[in-house]
Amino acid sequence: MLNFKLLHPLTTNNISSIKTFRYPSFSLVKQYNIMFIKGLMILFLSCITIRLNFCISSIPSSLKSLPLEGHFSFDEFDLKKAARDFGNRYQSFPMTVLHPKSVSDISVTIKHVWNLGPNSQLTVAARGHGHSLQGQAQAHGGVVINMESLNKVDEMKVYAGGEFAYVDVSGGELWIKILHETLKYGLAPRSWTDYLHLTVGGTLSNAGVSGQAFRHGPQISNVLKMEIVTGTGEVVNCSKEENVELFYSVLGGLGQFGIITKARILLEPAPTMVKWIRVLYADFTAFTRDQEKLIFAEKGFDYIEGFVIKNRTGLLNNWRSSFNPQDPVQASKFKSDGRTLYCLELAKYFNHQETFAVNQDVEKHLSHLNYIPSTLFQTEITYVDFLDRVHISEVKLRSKGLWDVPHPWLNLLIPKSKIHNFAEVVFGHIVKETSNGPVLIYPVHKSKWDNRTSVAIPNEDIFYLVAFLASAVPSSNGCNGLEYILSQNKRILEYCERAHLGVKQYLPHYTTQEEWETHYGPKWQILLQRKSIYDPLAILAPGQGIFQKSITFS
Repeated sequence: MLNFKLLHPLTTNNISSIKTFRYPSFSLVKQYNIMFIKGLMILFLSCITIRLNFCISSIPSSLKSLPLEGHFSFDEFDLKKAARDFGNRYQSFPMTVLHPKSVSDISVTIKHVWNLGPNSQLTVAARGHGHSLQGQAQAHGGVVINMESLNKVDEMKVYAGGEFAYVDVSGGELWIKILHETLKYGLAPRSWTDYLHLTVGGTLSNAGVSGQAFRHGPQISNVLKMEIVTGTGEVVNCSKEENVELFYSVLGGLGQFGIITKARILLEPAPTMVKWIRVLYADFTAFTRDQEKLIFAEKGFDYIEGFVIKNRTGLLNNWRSSFNPQDPVQASKFKSDGRTLYCLELAKYFNHQETFAVNQDVEKHLSHLNYIPSTLFQTEITYVDFLDRVHISEVKLRSKGLWDVPHPWLNLLIPKSKIHNFAEVVFGHIVKETSNGPVLIYPVHKSKWDNRTSVAIPNEDIFYLVAFLASAVPSSNGCNGLEYILSQNKRILEYCERAHLGVKQYLPHYTTQEEWETHYGPKWQILLQRKSIYDPLAILAPGQGIFQKSITFS
């Protein structure tokens, strides 16, 4: 304690001393008062620090005491795995990883974090197969939920009768496993992503887009019902008829409003075979005109995508290992001459007994297209092999040590009215090579997307997905290097903003709330309201960087 006698010089018995030291005594009082105030401030701040440290240090023990069927892991290997993703650029270590054996485990955990209140820094992220690109499924110092633990508990249930066929699946289930299970009943989901080794919860939290989206919409347009654990730990069933607002909030909601623990997915009769076709264009206008024509065609193709090819020689020879040229002699004479080429990729599903009719349909639709005649290549493969085609490439890349590298992908949704401006500048001037990963480009219908979901899309009836799916070569300083690709992505985004193209990022990543507000536009206020209802403390999906959990002192 401070000795208050020292603060008052009048305790001396020498009156003359009082007169002599009157001014210095005042200075001494002032000095001691300042010291006293500083001491109180240090004591106050120390108490706050002690309180915070106590709260933080007590969190692991409080988590360990929760009544769970599964368990928390504090193992270094688990934490390292949860701190990485497919993008391989961001690394945030969580405090712990939850391996749930039931939905109740997830609910109890989130409810516990919710009850800690706003003073706690603890956040929660659901992690599926770890295919996010920029740390979106990470939770620095928080709890990462291993959603794949759920798929070992909840078996898939296929319902083939009734008005609609559907399958009930865990949010942590992989789409490839859903494909194999539903095929046992002659059924399959209607809409896919190009890569099937992703979890249901992961793709539905974004949108889930592929070459079938022009016909059936993204995966979020093919969900009948979901079970959600909200940011308060409540377990809620939702659909278009029940808890409607939560249903649409979570679809495309980037994990901000709840964790998808179960989903009911629409199914359709599955084919057995696929006629797979590739043709080339040198003219971008003809390429896009044909793509747009095909997405409106009756009884046309079941899958329509495209990709951009720059500075690639011997391209058609590479295709010969999997595709057959319609005219081998003419195909052998084709030269790219350094041109930028555009490949239209098409697929028609069929069963063996339909081969003749399908061949006629394909020939009819191809006859109306304006591709380079000598570049028609086609093949027939099984439905499963077609849908799982990217995994074959993954196996090859893993064998060469080229899978676990940085993936600075950039995915954009571009209005149809601006796609030619975009192509002229980006494909004509910014993108110099496409050898380090494909550049996809294909159109979709806005009518197939439900505007009530949380996903942000361009405000035009037709828009294009353009995806720059680059893989960075470690230690490379050239066009395959990480810094070069990131610089190229930055130039593309700066051009889009400068030219006011109305572009929306798919799998978006921004660093400021102002950028998120611009991204969502008129939807921003709706998202704020949804967040305040379903995750008011901003506990969920902190890696997205949309809403920050603030710390207050009571």
